[in-house]
Amino acid sequence: MDTGSSLVRLATTGISVLVTVIITGYFFLWLMNPTTFYYSTWIHSLSMQTSSTYFGPSQGGSLLVYVLPWLLISLLGCAYLHLSNKLGMNGDRRWGKWKRPLIIKGLGIVSIVEAFFFLMFVALVIWNLAMYYGYDVSKVSPADAAKAKTKLWQAKLDMAALYFGIVGNLPLALLFFPVTRVSSILPLFGLTSESSIKYHIWLGHITMGLFTAHEISLAAGLVLWVATFPSIRRRMFEVFFYAHHLYVAFVVFFVLHVRISGHFALLLPAFFLFAIDRYLRFLQSRSRVRVVSARVLPCDTVELTFSKTENLNYTPTSILFLNVPSISKLQWHPFTITSSSNHDPRELTVVVKKEGVWTSKLYELLSSPPSVDRLSVALEGPYGPASTNFLRHDILIMISGGSGITPFISIIRELMHSSHTLKQNIPKILLIASFKNSADLAMLDLILPISSTSMEFPNSSEAYVTRENQPQPQKKTIRTIWFKPSPDDSPMASILGQNGWLLLGFIISSSFILYLLLVGFLTRYKIYPIDHNTGKIYPAYSRALLHMLFICISIVIVSTAAFLWAKRRNAKEATQVQHTGSSSPDIELESLPQQSLSQSINFHYGERADLKKILFEYKESNAGVLVCGPRKMRYEVAKICSSGSAENLHFESISFTW
Repeated sequence: MDTGSSLVRLATTGISVLVTVIITGYFFLWLMNPTTFYYSTWIHSLSMQTSSTYFGPSQGGSLLVYVLPWLLISLLGCAYLHLSNKLGMNGDRRWGKWKRPLIIKGLGIVSIVEAFFFLMFVALVIWNLAMYYGYDVSKVSPADAAKAKTKLWQAKLDMAALYFGIVGNLPLALLFFPVTRVSSILPLFGLTSESSIKYHIWLGHITMGLFTAHEISLAAGLVLWVATFPSIRRRMFEVFFYAHHLYVAFVVFFVLHVRISGHFALLLPAFFLFAIDRYLRFLQSRSRVRVVSARVLPCDTVELTFSKTENLNYTPTSILFLNVPSISKLQWHPFTITSSSNHDPRELTVVVKKEGVWTSKLYELLSSPPSVDRLSVALEGPYGPASTNFLRHDILIMISGGSGITPFISIIRELMHSSHTLKQNIPKILLIASFKNSADLAMLDLILPISSTSMEFPNSSEAYVTRENQPQPQKKTIRTIWFKPSPDDSPMASILGQNGWLLLGFIISSSFILYLLLVGFLTRYKIYPIDHNTGKIYPAYSRALLHMLFICISIVIVSTAAFLWAKRRNAKEATQVQHTGSSSPDIELESLPQQSLSQSINFHYGERADLKKILFEYKESNAGVLVCGPRKMRYEVAKICSSGSAENLHFESISFTW
């Protein structure tokens, strides 16, 4: 290891230690939050010391305690991820056996670490409620009730409701972190926004439960909450999708309710980072991306190939969001990227299975004659893990059900590229794919890129067809549609994420500094001459609205400038890719995958895979087990890997169904 690499590794270690210290200190403040010392002594003294004509009597202290730590963590995360990319650090080897799966009713499949931190957070909420009850609610006297002109039990209930709302700010403060797709915080803990959706759901349920008890049952919040329950989310996705946009109204009414106080400061860092991410995604989604081809499979599945610039890199199992304006201008749907950015430097592919209304319309559009010669689409992403380290395993066992095979296609392509092109030693690969009928076997053909015929299938592959006892003749064949290029379309280019952590750090810091400047000028030259830091004269709701406006203005100005700069930087390469283009092959590629398929995969009809027997057959010391498919399959594999007799099995569930 050279001196430069040693310094980079030392810097990343230092950042990790500093982030750990900041987070520990922040949650220690939450632990102290309901104590008399915190409110009556420490926070009061801090507010007095930070009172100024620029931030008012208390806002300076709130920004320092509740906002600055998270913004600092996000900036440190940008630096850490940038250095990690330079160093080529792969994967997250921390925690070891503590990542073994547990199946907990109500939570699903979680690791021991996740279960521990969830229980710790619940304990923190209970601690806060208990402390508030002991200090204030239990001490409400008949005299207090008489002064408020209510009965004693009503006075105690009102006081309890108040503290339910205050404690509800704890989960609300974290609510937007898991759904920030281009996040510099989540990758620090080996997380992605997709894998963190369950944390968002848990925090949302706790938040709305406490706020409902507080009687701030805002209509927007309750409608949003009801739409998140699985029975509604999965059966009526459009209701869930559109109802979730009510978060804007929920946040606005929340800020108007709590005004510019410590409760506002608790929510600010997570929502500020989320707002930056959301606006950048909006800017990216305004461009139309060139669709090169569509491979229509007989199993009601389509593989779409998009053009991209070579500097757009992503890791296996990443996803992107797809919008087809001719079907719906508002709906965005997530799909797993099946290509490898290393093997396919100028193309990106996703697989769309005909399952819902939107996907059915897309499949019919592409499969029904006459074939369309152009498809207008917008893309958002890619989003995925900051790094992967599948090479650390001795064997990689991938278990899929139906369209759950799609994340594994990108992994297999990446590993084959590492083996064939980079000449690296890769783990043995076992693919176990289950399908309902023979037509679905065509999805295995997607493992071979449409642009390559030199790649081979995994070392060992087993395909199970559960509802048919023998192969069935296929009336449909695989058909490829090549689209004509349009001058309005451009290749998908890198803007942020893995391709621009330093730029994201610039946007976060600059937009927040601009927000502070705007707030400072407002307070010093508008509010202070009227209010003189009393907080009683200038209308609180006006101040709250102006703060929200300044947040929006700051994010829009800085993010737009940074986005346009990045777009101009990528323009030259995008033009080269657009002029180079892709052309249809001179040979019929569809026959080649079938030949490779028959030679590389063992087929089983009318039976299901005995997963327990298969997994226990492999005695390698480090066997990576990845599963993506129906809930029952994921739970079965998790149960096997969590048993005491499977110490060598390292489980990871890849699920986008939440």
